[in-house]
Amino acid sequence: MIGADYAVEVQGVYKSFGNEMVLEDINLNLKRGLIHGIIGRNGCGKTVLMKCILGFFKPDHGQITVFGKQLGKDCGFAPDTGMIIETPGFIDTESGLSNLKYLSGLGNRMRPGMPPGEAMELVGLDPRNRKPVSKYSLGMRQRLGIAQAIMERPSLLILDEPMNGLDNSGVEDIRRLLCSLREQGTTVLLASHNPLDISTLCDTVFGMDGGKLQRL
Repeated sequence: MIGADYAVEVQGVYKSFGNEMVLEDINLNLKRGLIHGIIGRNGCGKTVLMKCILGFFKPDHGQITVFGKQLGKDCGFAPDTGMIIETPGFIDTESGLSNLKYLSGLGNRMRPGMPPGEAMELVGLDPRNRKPVSKYSLGMRQRLGIAQAIMERPSLLILDEPMNGLDNSGVEDIRRLLCSLREQGTTVLLASHNPLDISTLCDTVFGMDGGKLQRL
């Protein structure tokens, strides 16, 4: 049964904004426990597809199922899913730890999450650092966004350019983290402009061009 093997099933999805067709007949099955990569130029539709899978955008046609639940029918948003889409937003006057503690109290957990401090340490941040997020570098902010994404121990991670702003050391840290999460059974959908992210991390790779998707 497909639903038992796949974390995400996208069937015949179309999405347009006005007269512009952004996604055209997208079909995509993401097997559980693997890292799946999407490559393509800016504006090709990668982020829109991710937002549709998350439930932020509703397709014009077709259906999307995440862990056996059809978006728009069984649930409004992708269940058991962590994400980084665009620049992570935080309360700038608070520390990283305070932000994660606040966010950990929101929503309904699928399972016990990890302590916010542990999530910070996993991405290379010191939870004892009381510096407000407004003083964070772009790389530190990106690490905090990844900590937020993994904090609830989601079964699916959707990451749009998660390495943005990271130095070489940070990139290596996050690559190791993603490999570790895969070993624990987490499914990852990753968009990256860095060919090394795709070649070293991904079990399957899809190319997107002009709103159309194909497996590479």
